[in-house]
Amino acid sequence: MNSKRYAASLIITLAVVLTGCDPVSDPVAPTRKEPGVMAATRDGPPGAAEGTCWGRTVSPAVVQTVVKQVQVKPAQVNPDGTVAAPPKYRTEERQEIVTPRVDNWFETPCGNVLTPEFYASLQRALAARGYYGGTATGVFDPPTRAAMRNYQRENGGPDSPVLALATARLLGLVAVPRS
Repeated sequence: MNSKRYAASLIITLAVVLTGCDPVSDPVAPTRKEPGVMAATRDGPPGAAEGTCWGRTVSPAVVQTVVKQVQVKPAQVNPDGTVAAPPKYRTEERQEIVTPRVDNWFETPCGNVLTPEFYASLQRALAARGYYGGTATGVFDPPTRAAMRNYQRENGGPDSPVLALATARLLGLVAVPRS
């Protein structure tokens, strides 16, 4: 009876230890986040103006499976023109990229602008437009991020958790440059 309890507790302990393993040791798990996807970065696209900040969305590649019949052995034809043995074929499948992966870069407000006052203004602006139901706390928390993402997506911006500069301008949070 005690050995059964010991074995059960050992299994439970082992399961708890294994669930707490570092995901970096998992060869499938990414070791680092790509810059610009989850947070703004100064490492923008090639040719980006110095001092600007960027976010990006990634459009995945579109891949299709192509199936082809490949002749392995030609037909055997008799001298009189009749077919002695039909040709032999094998089916080959391969993956083909129809549309390559695309990084869609967009300019973002830089970190020095993203203060608690800025986030409180963002929350008030989203609340005034019916996207945010909370109070203006000045914290870019998950409800604020979700409201911003919904507003951004529905108003022609990127579907990203990163605030686009165009969205901030549309909300009246960042000045629009004069030409």
